[in-house]
Amino acid sequence: MGGRDSAVNVVVGVDGSPSSHAALRWAVQYAELIGGDVVAVAAWELPWAYGWSAPAVDPTFDRTIAEQGLVNQVHQVLGESGAAQVRKRLVKGNPVEVLLSEAEGAKALVVGSRGMGGFRRTLLGSVSQQCAMHATCPVVIVRGTVEVTDAGTQAE
Repeated sequence: MGGRDSAVNVVVGVDGSPSSHAALRWAVQYAELIGGDVVAVAAWELPWAYGWSAPAVDPTFDRTIAEQGLVNQVHQVLGESGAAQVRKRLVKGNPVEVLLSEAEGAKALVVGSRGMGGFRRTLLGSVSQQCAMHATCPVVIVRGTVEVTDAGTQAE
């Protein structure tokens, strides 16, 4: 897996979205079935990576706070005992590139269907789509909980 511990069999992308939380739960259940381990990966990058005119250092980013945020998300979704069984990694880089690298040699890469950015009405996010197209392992795309309104339509 990208030169990392080969005991990790299931990689899951976590970005704070409801579908990434559902993906985390799915990854843990799947890892239990195959006797594997789980690593929860969150990626971050500076705005200038997209060609914006911004400083080379983001003064608002605090790695320690971001790492604690990842730990808190995993605890919130899985509880104390579940979270203790998941390795957590915060990696600098483009989310697609980070997830593909982390998933090299994995049994599966699990991602949510929609992340925190982009257009709210799209069914498949750009990260999940790119992972599905380029990963070297099976990719599972998990949809978050969908609420149905009284009129029978989906609510976001």
